[in-house]
Amino acid sequence: MSKSELPLSEVDSCGYAPMVREPLSPEAAVDIAIKLKALADPVRLRLFSLVASHSGGEACVCDISSDIDVSQPTVSHHLKVLKEAGLLSSERRASWVYYSVVPQGLATLSAVLSVVADDELTARAGA
Repeated sequence: MSKSELPLSEVDSCGYAPMVREPLSPEAAVDIAIKLKALADPVRLRLFSLVASHSGGEACVCDISSDIDVSQPTVSHHLKVLKEAGLLSSERRASWVYYSVVPQGLATLSAVLSVVADDELTARAGA
């Protein structure tokens, strides 16, 4: 079954279908692996969570660096990795850089993994 044959609700706007319904293309696998690799580091996962949950949906390094037990340059490096993975965007305002979650980056991961989670929940409920 091709992506065009899947119901619209089963393909996200980037064309990613849940991987249990259709194999990932080589390009999609690389894109998703980059995002997962970026989130696989505990510091980056925590930073991503801090930005995503911050008031107003955006955070400056100064807002979140005190919540992480690494130096400010290390925080900036991890935020850069998340940005390069397409999970965060940034905007410079005077001497500060504000980060926010890229909705499409998160939606891509959600679309690919959602059926896996749904299937797991269904299996647990039936057990």
